[in-house]
Amino acid sequence: MENMHLAQRIRAFRKLKGYTQQELAVKTGISLAVLGAVERGNRGAEDRVLAKIAEVLDVSVEELTDK
Repeated sequence: MENMHLAQRIRAFRKLKGYTQQELAVKTGISLAVLGAVERGNRGAEDRVLAKIAEVLDVSVEELTDK
């Protein structure tokens, strides 16, 4: 359940910034496969991955995790 909530928030912030998954993957240095799996809720994101996504999207990790 937690992965799905995170997935929805990452996708929403990515779309608000106007990035495709490919663009976000390149900007974060995360593979498209990993980013896609995280956005589908199929896997969680390691702390360093989450921090990089938050940095590129210009939001805090807390905003992504809603904690």
